[in-house]
Amino acid sequence: MSNESIGKTIGVVLAISLVCSVVVSGAAVALKPTQQQNKQLDKQRNILDAAGLYKAGMSAKDIREAYAQHIEPRIVELATGNYVEEVDGKKADTFDQRKASKDPKFNTEIPAGEDVASIKRRSNFASVYLAKDDSGTVTSVVLPVHGYGLWSMMYAFVAVQPDGNTVSGLTYYEQGETPGLGGEVENPTWRGKWKGKELFAADGKPAIQVVKGGASGDHQIDALSGATLTSNGVQHTFTYWMGENGFGPYLTKVRNGEANNG
Repeated sequence: MSNESIGKTIGVVLAISLVCSVVVSGAAVALKPTQQQNKQLDKQRNILDAAGLYKAGMSAKDIREAYAQHIEPRIVELATGNYVEEVDGKKADTFDQRKASKDPKFNTEIPAGEDVASIKRRSNFASVYLAKDDSGTVTSVVLPVHGYGLWSMMYAFVAVQPDGNTVSGLTYYEQGETPGLGGEVENPTWRGKWKGKELFAADGKPAIQVVKGGASGDHQIDALSGATLTSNGVQHTFTYWMGENGFGPYLTKVRNGEANNG
């Protein structure tokens, strides 16, 4: 066959495409365990960060050791606020809340009028992480929360003191908001403003307010400058997840001393 024939050209293209697809597929399979390990490591680092246990410069080994020593993962049934040992055979260290939120067997569709955080569905069960000091005493409970901002779903860990009310740390770890504006949810200075704020009013209702300028008192946080819709997304995230359909029942038990010791 002539080297300039259309058939031979197509054959060469197909052969190259096949080789490339095999190489790419093989690389994806080979790298998957490493990617999963890195994802797990990043999650552990963010949980430690929210709990105030992460130190700059910690190696992967340091992070894994600190997590194993100081963090106890648990599963909570959101409707009751009670701990459960496993969900569909998955214990706390392997339970995936995001996957559960997509499984009709384990999720709840949120009515439009109640879906202030625009998440549509939530898992009936949630992961929580008990952060402990060297003596094994619980110093905070780390909760995963998420809600929609301007452009993206924003995922965070919020650490709450054993009183079930006072924030001790906040870490936004996944978001696609505008850099320099809404993306400032990851700014350590802004996150630091949450420390010491109280999630609930005296009547037990969610009380955190993200306000434009002049934040004062135990319940108010300054909004992100120039990022009104992202700030609204943060507000709606906390309104939902600290409410009765989120972690409200669980945090009530924590405040009553029924849950914070595992």
